[in-house]
Amino acid sequence: MTTAIETALTEARVQQLRADFPILSEQPGGVPLVYLDSGATSQQPRQVLEAEWAFRTQRNAAVHRGAHTLAALATDDFESARERIARFVGARPTEISWTMNATDALNTVALSLAEANRAGAVDPTLRIRPGDEILVTEAEHHANLLPWQRLAAETGATLRWVEVDDDGVWTTDALLALITERTRVVAIAHVSNVTGQIAEVEPIVAAAHAAGALVVLDACQSVPHRPVDFRALGVDAAAFSSHKMLGPGGIGVLYLAEALGEALPPARVGGSMITTVTMTEHELLPAPQKFEAGTQPVAAIVGLAAAVDYLEAVGMPAIEVHEVALGERLAAGAAEIDGIRLVGPRPGVERAGLASVIVDGVHAHDAGQLLDAHGIAARVGHHCAQPLHRRLGTAATTRASAYLYTTEGEVDRFLDVLSGVRGYFGAA
Repeated sequence: MTTAIETALTEARVQQLRADFPILSEQPGGVPLVYLDSGATSQQPRQVLEAEWAFRTQRNAAVHRGAHTLAALATDDFESARERIARFVGARPTEISWTMNATDALNTVALSLAEANRAGAVDPTLRIRPGDEILVTEAEHHANLLPWQRLAAETGATLRWVEVDDDGVWTTDALLALITERTRVVAIAHVSNVTGQIAEVEPIVAAAHAAGALVVLDACQSVPHRPVDFRALGVDAAAFSSHKMLGPGGIGVLYLAEALGEALPPARVGGSMITTVTMTEHELLPAPQKFEAGTQPVAAIVGLAAAVDYLEAVGMPAIEVHEVALGERLAAGAAEIDGIRLVGPRPGVERAGLASVIVDGVHAHDAGQLLDAHGIAARVGHHCAQPLHRRLGTAATTRASAYLYTTEGEVDRFLDVLSGVRGYFGAA
């Protein structure tokens, strides 16, 4: 793979990239694989697999703990990864903490706020009292809903949400109308994992901060697919996962803006995040270490850094343009098929590189099985967004999600098989 940043992902360039991904040449069902489930888990290029293997076989040791050479090498890799990943999302290294995954990262923010309030938070930005409000949207992934449900229940705050329309889309104006002087937290997805809707973050941040509220961003579906700069967006906290951006599983990233990272107490305590411990008390290291209790998955972190290197070499602007075009191709094609209901922004309205559909008269799981029989790996279910699906009047949707290695031909193949689903099951 070249290290020169490309300005466009041509068909030839995409084919060149695909050669880096061994799994894309597999035939798991005896037919060529069309992988359209990157919104759930992306595939890994050889460069990432090799980077993780090299660490495990050449530099594996506990970081920040040993005076021997191997520990020093491991620590260098560990902190170098933090610096590279921080740069990738426009953050300072001290603003990046490791978690198990993005769900854990979002829980960490909510649990830390709960701990701050149990301790009688003095900082007004952390204080949540009965009558205060936590604001989300009806389209949130459960990972960005359940922690706030629990925090509201524990603090006595009221959980409020922006409703979606019949297409599963919410508006910025509707959200802004719900921000008041009682709002303490606004937690939203940058990109919906079901609809592909892209949130307008900047005006929401401005309104929330004017009200004294924190903004928490679920960036799982944005950081892997488009240029993202957390400091430029102005959010207070954000979360994303390695396994959705060409990296290994088991590692997530928590961004805490410097002021919030200094003010928040840790959700978990233990080894590696302290300076002094007695039998009755302890003193904490500063952020980010104070949020990293225990042994970290260093090899996976090294793999994630290699994934970031790969994405930067391809060029995030080029990836965004490629995927937006594929998202439009998916949306426009699905909208033209009789008996297929497209969820999310209408064709012609910018969306991320994914599309979810409801097949009239056919359960999503049946549609998924037929797609799979043709080698197409798509996602079926509620995608960890039950309230959204309940509003749409369905238990499940069928979702195709693209990435930098997805071709137009694969999108067309999905649409072709999708067009025959109702006929196959006798629902046409």
